[in-house]
Amino acid sequence: MTTHDLAISIDTVWMLLAAMLVFFMQPGFALCEAGFTRSKNTANILFKNFVDFMIGSLLFWFVGFGFMFGSDGLGFVGMPNFGDLSFYKSGTGLPTEGFLIFETVFCATSATIVSGAMAERTKFSKYCIYSFFISLLIYPIEGHWTWGGGWLSSADPEGFMMRMFGVPFHDFAGSAVVHSVGGVLALVGALALGPRIGKYDGSGKSRAIPGHNLTLASLGVFILWFGWFGFNPGSQLSASGEANRTAISHVFMTTNLAAVAGGLATMFITWFKYGKPSFSLTLNGVLAGLVGITAGCDQVSLAGAVAIGAICGVLLPYSIEFIDQRLHIDDPVGASSVHGVCGIAGTLMTGLFSVSSGFFYGHGFGFLGAQCLGILCIDGWAITCGILLFYGIKKTVGLRVDKRIEEEGLDIYEHGESCYN
Repeated sequence: MTTHDLAISIDTVWMLLAAMLVFFMQPGFALCEAGFTRSKNTANILFKNFVDFMIGSLLFWFVGFGFMFGSDGLGFVGMPNFGDLSFYKSGTGLPTEGFLIFETVFCATSATIVSGAMAERTKFSKYCIYSFFISLLIYPIEGHWTWGGGWLSSADPEGFMMRMFGVPFHDFAGSAVVHSVGGVLALVGALALGPRIGKYDGSGKSRAIPGHNLTLASLGVFILWFGWFGFNPGSQLSASGEANRTAISHVFMTTNLAAVAGGLATMFITWFKYGKPSFSLTLNGVLAGLVGITAGCDQVSLAGAVAIGAICGVLLPYSIEFIDQRLHIDDPVGASSVHGVCGIAGTLMTGLFSVSSGFFYGHGFGFLGAQCLGILCIDGWAITCGILLFYGIKKTVGLRVDKRIEEEGLDIYEHGESCYN
């Protein structure tokens, strides 16, 4: 075996190991969402997380992979591959099927973010329709712009981004491409559904509807935190060579520091605001820090990672409060804040804290401008698709379960079985 063959083998094993870790985030999401909602809907929550991955895997292999990584779409979208993987040439020697499974688990993550925001009142059959379209079209097309060689990430001197800002849009592991898209779609979906019965009183005042099991929720967050060490460092794809080893180690550190800074910031903010530190909000604060660092985890310093995580941790409780109490949008798990608001914030802060291109390091506003335009276009696409999809379903076949089903629980009526017998 030559040195080159050994390097490719190491890189392949690293990529597949990272894919396993990202896949393990699916049970993390499932447990987190189940714990933050009521016991009568637990089977429904868990089932939707399975469906996201099952539907997403088939559709992304058959069509989505071509839309995301194909060419000939003038930078907007690739061509559908219809299960044929021969079109893809990585240029790195890594096997195409390995890269496909790595990208598949990212697609499933974006789809499953919406589940929690639409929990406890969505028809299961109609949720399957949503999962179908995000894996088929919504995620692969905007993913092409950034990760598939599309117009946002092009370093061509004659390309739009280089002529406008002198630097392309940057999203290393998905604060924008995965998380903000999932968060924005979650917000639109929750708005289309309307609040759960009893969430707001006659005067519009919000009432808390506690989840049934913080043990499950905390285990879910620990699993997500663990899986993020595949999500962010794994996006380096290569582990061989000194440069890759250094890069992976750095991303591990920035990812972890942002998580702890986010959790601590939320803990102290809630302690100050409510007189007692909120455990449930602190769990989401950890996730907020993880979401925020994901865009720039390769470009910021360790201190910058702490700052980004802390800022996201501060933003989180205020965002949840604003969406719930001011906008009257019922998001049972805070997905629109954790993934949407903090995904946007992390993408923008990359333009400030990037050591190589950021404003705080004397590089001007060009990179920040590129980040602003990128997140505006990506989430504008998500909002447009979400409105068409969710309100289209609502106006045609109905999105929400009947009142009696919602009051007595989706598990029995939608699936004929319960998690707790």
